[in-house]
Amino acid sequence: MVKPTPNPPLFTVNPHQDNETLLVNASETLSSLNALTCNLAFDLDTSQRAIMLGIQQMAEWGQLLIESALEQVSPSPAS
Repeated sequence: MVKPTPNPPLFTVNPHQDNETLLVNASETLSSLNALTCNLAFDLDTSQRAIMLGIQQMAEWGQLLIESALEQVSPSPAS
């Protein structure tokens, strides 16, 4: 069976959204992923835990990069 139209995307991003809002949402998403993977990792056996903690580290790195970009877009008051 051939579909006449492709599947629409499940998620979309408002193309008119400002960069600060996009970065804040990306940071919050990665923060949630970080918490989920960290909690799940300790319910797994040793080899699977190492994989999950690797994913958690990548999420953390991504969050740090986004927070750095967000600081450039919208600097916080002098600390």
